[in-house]
Amino acid sequence: MRVVAAPDKLRGTASAQEVAAAIGRAARAVGWTCTEVPVADGGEGTLDVLGGPNRTSRVTGPLGHLVDAAWRLDGTTAVIEMARASGLALLEDGVEGNDAVAASTAGTGELIAAALDAGARRIIVCVGGSASTDGGLAALRALHPLARLKGVDLVVACDVRTRFLDAAEVFAPQKGATPAQVALLARRLERLAAVYEEEHGVDVRELDGAGAAGGLAGGLAAVGARLVPGFDLVADEVELFEAIEGADLVITAEGFLDEQSFEGKVVGGVAELAAHAGVPVVAIAGQVFEEVRGRIEAVSLVERFGEARAMADAVACIEEVAAALLAARS
Repeated sequence: MRVVAAPDKLRGTASAQEVAAAIGRAARAVGWTCTEVPVADGGEGTLDVLGGPNRTSRVTGPLGHLVDAAWRLDGTTAVIEMARASGLALLEDGVEGNDAVAASTAGTGELIAAALDAGARRIIVCVGGSASTDGGLAALRALHPLARLKGVDLVVACDVRTRFLDAAEVFAPQKGATPAQVALLARRLERLAAVYEEEHGVDVRELDGAGAAGGLAGGLAAVGARLVPGFDLVADEVELFEAIEGADLVITAEGFLDEQSFEGKVVGGVAELAAHAGVPVVAIAGQVFEEVRGRIEAVSLVERFGEARAMADAVACIEEVAAALLAARS
């Protein structure tokens, strides 16, 4: 019997690799084999799933301070995770320490420039977890002259499908913006979309995912980037469907299982691939919301172990749940 472990991270408690390893240990304990394929949706954690960093560049952080941002160069392909250069997690006090209006994506542009200077001809930019809603303007300024992008395959792995003009309303409050600041940022994005169309001939307002990372995805699309669903890109890179074919079960995981889990996130993507392969799938989640019960077989760690243990010892809890799931199917 073979199980495929295809989890996302459980933010703040376990990485995708740790979760996959826990499922692997559980499988071996009950006599199953396990194919471990940690995955991501294009947001935080995607770089680690795609091989991990092997380079570091000092760049401008979201509020102007310098940060050491790790990235990956494999031949002529670079993988950049914008959260490592322009992410909310880089701020000492998180949301409380953010300036939602001033925060910028300059450091992400500097990372892309570093990749170009290192000879990259294909650059994957993983977006998600940003501190800013600047529409990618600061990133593009850091990339000047933009002619250097000619002939480069610039790919943006989007973790959401939000449109460019909706980025402020949807995401800015999560970054500490007040209602007045949200309105200001929305107007700024409207003006910026017009500028992008005038200067680059691309109407970013019509692109699904252009609002990812506060509009960074749209800004990069204006200068030729391809916007792709992050999960799909990762699944292709790690050959997830090939791993699932012929398996007896797939176990996926994420922190919160809700409607968003089926809108471009890992659980929904894994479930869809498993359905195509005719393989049953189970999701392990920190919390499972009522709105999605019945859409997929799921186990809530909080319900089974209580919130304190589920948070403090998530990996052990996942291993215990996986072992029980597999033993029941042996």
